[in-house]
Amino acid sequence: MTEQSSAPSAANTESQDPSFRIQRIYLKDLSLEQPNAPEIFLVVAEPQVQIEVDVGVKPISGELFEVTLSSTITARVEGKVLFLVEANQAGIFEFKNIPAEQIDPMLGITCPTILYPYLRSNMADVISRAGFQPIHLNEINFHGMYEHRLMQAQQAAGDSAGDSSDESKIILPN
Repeated sequence: MTEQSSAPSAANTESQDPSFRIQRIYLKDLSLEQPNAPEIFLVVAEPQVQIEVDVGVKPISGELFEVTLSSTITARVEGKVLFLVEANQAGIFEFKNIPAEQIDPMLGITCPTILYPYLRSNMADVISRAGFQPIHLNEINFHGMYEHRLMQAQQAAGDSAGDSSDESKIILPN
């Protein structure tokens, strides 16, 4: 009898414990363009590469969020596009009994950190399959990116200025 009475209380404490779970990780969108092929392949020059990375969050329900990590890699030779790759790596994350003030940092730091290796792999794979040497994205400090966005949001709130969404993207040097 004592076991039966303690089981419901154990279930109640488990349901109240904070939990963070990955529901699904998936490639939401992938695009490769080679607008100047095949003529561009005859140009012998070192390509100039520009890489952009951004994070997006979309609430699905009270406990579920979709986090999308977007990246664009553009390679140019003599001012012409050699290739352009865009990818959106996404995940659905569940937050149960986590204080509201902890959810935003987790969405901006933890979730993108989980998604980033998948994005890196997919980008390198598609570039390789397109016939080029793969480009392996460098590690990103998502904590720094999150802090930068907070500062921008505070400045925008203080200035009551326009949209600063383009300024929050990370653009990596060549």
